[in-house]
Amino acid sequence: MEFLNALSDPTIPFFRYAFFTGLLASVAFGIIGTYVVARRISYIAGAIAHCVLGGIGAGLYLQAKMAVTWFGPLSGAIIAGLLAAIIIGLVSLHANQREDTVIGALWAIGMAVGLLFIAKTPGYIEPMSYLFGNILLIAKTDLWLVIGLDAAVVTIAAVFYHKFLAVCFDEEYARLRGIRTDFYYLLLLCLTALTVVLLVRIVGIVMVIALLTLPAAVAGNFAKGLWQMMITATGFCMFFISTGLASSYTLDLPAGPTIIIIAGLTYLAVLVGKKIIPNKFR
Repeated sequence: MEFLNALSDPTIPFFRYAFFTGLLASVAFGIIGTYVVARRISYIAGAIAHCVLGGIGAGLYLQAKMAVTWFGPLSGAIIAGLLAAIIIGLVSLHANQREDTVIGALWAIGMAVGLLFIAKTPGYIEPMSYLFGNILLIAKTDLWLVIGLDAAVVTIAAVFYHKFLAVCFDEEYARLRGIRTDFYYLLLLCLTALTVVLLVRIVGIVMVIALLTLPAAVAGNFAKGLWQMMITATGFCMFFISTGLASSYTLDLPAGPTIIIIAGLTYLAVLVGKKIIPNKFR
């Protein structure tokens, strides 16, 4: 009841923004998270997430030091995430270097660049809010931006559903059938980057992969097909975010870590339940 009263309280609109943003973003998280889990590219999504800090730092620096008011942290995050997705995708597809080495290098460089920009930005900037997120800082303008990005992710994922399905489960056969698997793989990574940018505002860079993958991982134990897994993952993500927000408000805890703890405990409970009563799953 305390949580419901807070949602209806006109004096704290930021709480409603956080709640509805989390629910709306869950749609993109459930869809893209399903592809990430099915394609087994969680480590690539992690590298993209950490490169996003470089764009955030650049946006803060340009706004405060160079007076570039139109280029903010979110714009920098989107650009950095898309660049990281394209670079990592091209490396994994064509480069002769060890893929894990290149991804690890970009992971570290992105974080380092972001922290350097933040350190040189005039005024005190708390990097912890970007590393661990704060969904309660979401404003009305952020809500509309999430709706726009959410719509783009959902539309592209729906239009190219069968192409992405082929890339995730039988890339070689799809290539023999004439499908441009390299293009759709890069497109999938770009969609992942956009979704990561959405998720960073909720749980931060450090924990972003957990909320991107855990709902899909839990859903995979119940769904029989990819589209069913997406719907189930979206539902679980909504449940984790709303329950995490309610618990954090009632117990006076940080929202992001609370959401992740609930998601992690649910995943562990499903794994244990699968061992004890395997006939109840799928």
